[in-house]
Amino acid sequence: MIVGIAFLLIAALTIAGAVAAAVLRNLVHCALSLTVTFAGLALLYLQLDAQFAGFAQILVYIGAVAILVVFAILLTRGAGIPEYRGFSSGWLLGLVIAAATFALLAWAVIKSLPAQVATGAAPAATVQSIGAALMSSYVLPLEIVAVLLTVALIGAVIVAMPESTTPQSKAEDGGGR
Repeated sequence: MIVGIAFLLIAALTIAGAVAAAVLRNLVHCALSLTVTFAGLALLYLQLDAQFAGFAQILVYIGAVAILVVFAILLTRGAGIPEYRGFSSGWLLGLVIAAATFALLAWAVIKSLPAQVATGAAPAATVQSIGAALMSSYVLPLEIVAVLLTVALIGAVIVAMPESTTPQSKAEDGGGR
């Protein structure tokens, strides 16, 4: 019974974060709501005894992707607040597509409910064994990914930096007197 209540609370937190990320107008608030959604997913993974997926969700999505999104928003947005229209011209088509997607997903969930849950032994791969493999056999790919992410972050910062507005010298303008 406690597990069911915990699942419902975590699911409500995750859905509320996702809805807030889609509805809020302030981009920073949307990014922070997306972080709450990532945290809810990590908690769901941990509740399902998928420790590696849960900790990877925390490290990669909360620790890297969400922070990178917040930095990208803060570095690239303008000073002014953009003007928003109430609805776009294709809102009806979007509503029809969303309803069709929801109906398809609901149908798939309803059809999958009678399936039997396979009970078996817990997987042999633990977080400790995966960590040991990453630090021994797969250390080179891990370091390559770390360098690639660092280079991408530096590139994003360089692209987002404002251009220098220093005045040109007379020699660069064509040598005026």
